[in-house]
Amino acid sequence: MLLQTLALPALRRLDPEKAHHLALRALQLGLGGAARPGEDDGLAVSAMGMRFSNPIGIAAGFDKDCRVPVPLARAGFGFVEAGTVTPLPQEGNERPRLFRLPEEGAVINRMGFNNEGLERFSQRLRGLRAGSGIPVPFGANVGINKNSDDPPRDYAALVQELAPLADYLVVNVSSPNTPGLRALQQVEPLRAVLTAVAGAVSERPPLLVKLAPDLADEALEAIVEAVVEGGADGLIVSNTLLARPPHLRGRHAGESGGLSGAPLRARSTAMLARVASLSAGRLALIGCGGISCGADILDKIRAGADLVQVYTRYSIEGPAMLPRLKRELRAALRASGFRDLAEARGTALAARRSA
Repeated sequence: MLLQTLALPALRRLDPEKAHHLALRALQLGLGGAARPGEDDGLAVSAMGMRFSNPIGIAAGFDKDCRVPVPLARAGFGFVEAGTVTPLPQEGNERPRLFRLPEEGAVINRMGFNNEGLERFSQRLRGLRAGSGIPVPFGANVGINKNSDDPPRDYAALVQELAPLADYLVVNVSSPNTPGLRALQQVEPLRAVLTAVAGAVSERPPLLVKLAPDLADEALEAIVEAVVEGGADGLIVSNTLLARPPHLRGRHAGESGGLSGAPLRARSTAMLARVASLSAGRLALIGCGGISCGADILDKIRAGADLVQVYTRYSIEGPAMLPRLKRELRAALRASGFRDLAEARGTALAARRSA
């Protein structure tokens, strides 16, 4: 962990995408750190029929091609999600397509689902399962190629291939960087996708849908009902943001693409609370967007999340982030008078209902 932490200043001086590839290589070489004994004490949670030693997962996008789920698990994540994987390999959008906003603790990306495709992803995952396995719950995040002419068919094929290999699956219909993808969040297209997925396999692990934070509040009720009626088991709230907060600073603030990091925190947490109210316990919820400290995690748990995911903060801070977040989360629980995460879950929602 010391070597990786010392390397961070040098990585930040590199092109962000090159720095990301070097970070993946460092993880493959075992330089991503390791969780210390007792690091997860008091942070275990149960969700989607699984036990998680802590509620903090790595979001999709960091490990697009399923290269480093085991090193990420060893580093201390409670669960790991890889992807987004598409049926066919895809180069993604033109470079540069990843931009740091260090003043804001934020990143803008317009990657465009660059990945090596389902065949390579599945081969790697099969190899891991045949070997020593992945020591934490593993999720596979799936999406469509930019030239897809039949999204329901493609999502069904992805789920059919990965259902026997993953502990949960995520249908990504919310990336802003694939033309037309976010239209699949509308009720009828979403129903068509979920119907196709349901017909693809007789048995599958839990299935979640990842939503965009730009969705209007008045659209959420119909979307939640479509997700429930379509047989999905949960939602991830949320993906990256297309809108730009008026205070956003930095020379890259005007770049197109999805905004992630601290500026997304308030919007994603408010949307999470709304979705929790609408779903009323019928869906597992993963809160994602803008987490920088343990108090941010507790805010999302109190808003109704079962689990949370990080990405931008990990790319900024590196392996030292995880033990810090866990210490801060325990401290935030104690300061708020909660014995554990299960006791804290949804309490902000309950307080609003009783007010």
